[in-house]
Amino acid sequence: MRVFVLPLFLGLISLFFTSKSEAQQSDKIIIHFDENKTHQTIHNFAASDAWACKFAGNWPDEKRNKIADWLFSMDTLSNGNPKGIGLSLWRYNLGAGSAEQGDASGIKDEWRRAGLITNNGIKVQAQNWFLEAAKQRGVKQFLGFFNSPPVQLTANGKAFADKGNCNIKANNYEAFASYAIKAIKAVKKSTGVTFNYISPVNEPQWDWSDGGQEGCPYTNTEISGLIKSFNSVFLKNNITTKLLITEAGQLEYLLPASDKENKDDQVRDFFITSSKNYVGNLPGVSPVIASHSYFTTSPFENGMKLREKIKDSIGAIKNLVYWQSEYCILGDNAGEIKGNKKDTGIDAALYVAKVMYEDLAGANASAWQWWTALSAYDYKDGLIYIDKKQDDGNFSDSKMLWAMGNYSRFIRPGMRRISVNEASSGLLVSGYKDVNKNKLVFVIVNETANEKTVAFANADKRSGSWTVYTTDATRSLQKTVQSAASLTIPGRSVVTLLMD
Repeated sequence: MRVFVLPLFLGLISLFFTSKSEAQQSDKIIIHFDENKTHQTIHNFAASDAWACKFAGNWPDEKRNKIADWLFSMDTLSNGNPKGIGLSLWRYNLGAGSAEQGDASGIKDEWRRAGLITNNGIKVQAQNWFLEAAKQRGVKQFLGFFNSPPVQLTANGKAFADKGNCNIKANNYEAFASYAIKAIKAVKKSTGVTFNYISPVNEPQWDWSDGGQEGCPYTNTEISGLIKSFNSVFLKNNITTKLLITEAGQLEYLLPASDKENKDDQVRDFFITSSKNYVGNLPGVSPVIASHSYFTTSPFENGMKLREKIKDSIGAIKNLVYWQSEYCILGDNAGEIKGNKKDTGIDAALYVAKVMYEDLAGANASAWQWWTALSAYDYKDGLIYIDKKQDDGNFSDSKMLWAMGNYSRFIRPGMRRISVNEASSGLLVSGYKDVNKNKLVFVIVNETANEKTVAFANADKRSGSWTVYTTDATRSLQKTVQSAASLTIPGRSVVTLLMD
């Protein structure tokens, strides 16, 4: 009997390890992609300077430069990690003058008041510092946005509305456009920056009557009239800055909705030739329809279905593209995550990365833009958090900053999204191609607690090793190099893979 025990034992051991090896191989997730099947061209990733930059720009040089590096820098640290997330557009808040009005503005929180650009630049000098810092660090796209027309042109002399009514009369539309030109020229003179885009309207569906911040509601008909006036005045003055519309309060208003009469169906209303509100033929209007992603991100399946409808609606109109032009975590989000209470850790970051996937892969967004780059509030609305102090204070980054950087740092303007099939792996995978450099970028979001091993089915003709940048609970875009044959995606992480 002893003669047969050892061979039998060794055979069992061999079978065990063979089975284990095969199991490990079967657990590997194979990702398929087709770099010849392309989708939208990426225009930019961005954030805005509202509202804290108007104070943080006065902070000591060392601190404000560190903040600017985190947001804009494409430089690399000595350890190979990125210095910053390389935003490619900066959104500049063109104030309505509530800052000059002070307490009389009716906006109780001083940090939510905004200054007039043309008032000798007094209230916007610190704000302009960040605009110049962005330019110095290589940002090439700039957008100026109005939450309200300037108070000297509003119906009630305030930067917020009465009872949900539009706060500017039609006879002041051209004056509003003329003021925008003065603002463009004043910013150019002060900073050397020329705005590529002006966005005159922000979230027109909301009432903006509570005085919480500057804001103005509009119907589609009012927006159409305003944009036609802007276009005419800009053309007469040889202004090349393009007009961006409509920054809808949420995605549903790009399609027919039932709760906001004459404020919905904005894709068709502004870009179908038969519409009375058609502005798609105006040379000053950018061929972009913009919306915010608030309140439409959860549950994930519902968010993706809505974005598929958005993609189809916009795709039916020649040359029209979609921008997701403002997002932070608001509301309850179907119980998945709440907007209140700031979260600088990986939980909020993973949610943001998932929303970015929804908009980029689901809605074909050509741009993805965050709300406020700096926050002084106990809310999930900041990439960077600062003390609510005007001259100096403490500041800290967040994992939301670096998770956004997994996209913004590596997916550069002009790159094209490519088709990816991750075979229901539990991972969210999107891919992008730099046609000029023949380079591929993949971003993988792993919400699960489990580490995943992946390989790309058709990557054999490329490099045997890939550069990997990981953001998780302990790492912020940490650089490593991994074998293309077997790539490790940590649990609860956002990972960017660069393939040359």
